[in-house]
Amino acid sequence: MGKFKYLLAALVAFALVVYQKNAIDIIVEPETMPDDVCWGAKFDQTKDRSNAKEVRPFLINITNEVIADLKHRLTNTRPLVKPLRSVNFEYGFNSDHLAKIIDHWSNRYDWTARQAYLNTLPQFKTNIYGLDLHFIHAKPPAESSARAIPLLMLHGWPGSVVEFYKIIPMLTTPIAGRNFVFEVIAPSLPGYGFSDAAARPGMGPAQMGQMFVKLMSRLGHEKFYVQGGDWGAVITEAISKIFPNKVYGMHSNMCSTTTSLTLNDYVRLALGTYWPSLIVSSESEKSRTYPLSKMFFGFLEESGYMHLQMTKPDTAGVALNDSPVGLAAYILEKFSTWSNTDYKYLPDGGLSKFKMDELLDNVMIYWVTNSMTTSMRLYSEFASNKYRALPHTLAKVKVPAACAIFPNEMPIALALKTLLNRKFENLVRATEMKEGGHFAAFEQPRLLANDIWSTVYEMESIRINSF
Repeated sequence: MGKFKYLLAALVAFALVVYQKNAIDIIVEPETMPDDVCWGAKFDQTKDRSNAKEVRPFLINITNEVIADLKHRLTNTRPLVKPLRSVNFEYGFNSDHLAKIIDHWSNRYDWTARQAYLNTLPQFKTNIYGLDLHFIHAKPPAESSARAIPLLMLHGWPGSVVEFYKIIPMLTTPIAGRNFVFEVIAPSLPGYGFSDAAARPGMGPAQMGQMFVKLMSRLGHEKFYVQGGDWGAVITEAISKIFPNKVYGMHSNMCSTTTSLTLNDYVRLALGTYWPSLIVSSESEKSRTYPLSKMFFGFLEESGYMHLQMTKPDTAGVALNDSPVGLAAYILEKFSTWSNTDYKYLPDGGLSKFKMDELLDNVMIYWVTNSMTTSMRLYSEFASNKYRALPHTLAKVKVPAACAIFPNEMPIALALKTLLNRKFENLVRATEMKEGGHFAAFEQPRLLANDIWSTVYEMESIRINSF
């Protein structure tokens, strides 16, 4: 068996040399949308509105009727099916713990107070490509003498701008030893929360990215830093590829190489079972990647939602938009397993580490805006043949880039430095974070904020010294 392994390795190495010598380096010219595109319900919406480019202040103001209807539905929830004996979250959301959440939501969650809290950050709307786009625009204190650097922050699914309420003040408040501070713009993705949804097919991550570039320009920022996780990370990469002249640098807390793997990479991943140094560069990378069977089957177990949302988002949306309890279970189950897959073995799914009101704030954004269906359509758009054929999906990221790699992020992302260095041609840093999972800004705001500060400090030093 030992001799066979070495013979196999030699044959594979020879094949890879031949493959690499004959491989064609694909040169991609990324695409952009025409300026006259309209995604709204009325094709001529942007032309007819004289105030289409106006930036309007916005306050969350949900009617009493909506809240009364919610409480009625919570009070009249049908009896929950009891979990199997000795089962926690292994089969999905544990109904015993769900009953506790329903009780809190019905009897102690104060929407009036929570709405006031959510309105503490300045919010606005503006019409872009026929859609009203909602965004938070938080500036540093007026008395600050530090240089304000624009930072576009992008959330994902099933999150919202609610994820950023703790980290934004950490970025807009000046700190010692830094001569700059951040001006944060955090939009709700189209179809999420208080942003309009597209009225026709085709609104994928790249199209959203172009909307956000136009948003930043409208706010006076022709060049900026961009940060994101989950879909926000995908959009961050798209912006960086398609509009590199608009981006000082990008920071992602979900750097993924899965969609850019070559035959060479797959072979090295397989051989890495025996010789890990072929593909991994640290013990933490090794533990996240191997055994491959654990990573692969773990992905299969946790990705059922993805296939459903890539194929039939509107069907699932009917049920989720009609039942607040079903919506909460569907969303919060992700906050459990995506924070740490081992949380599924706990009676509370590990959710007790979060404040219940803050978890419900995020659920409420989806409920009061009836946006679960439209948010899930992003998966279908991304998976379409038309989107996958867009040139930018094959391009490398050439702007300065940084990756914050959280230990409990989904391993299938394959955030291995060997692979990251090829996808991100100008990788300034890739930081192995001490703790945290998928919802980094929500779960570990201080760790993420510190890494953003350090990243931009490094990138600014390199940029200024290059003049």
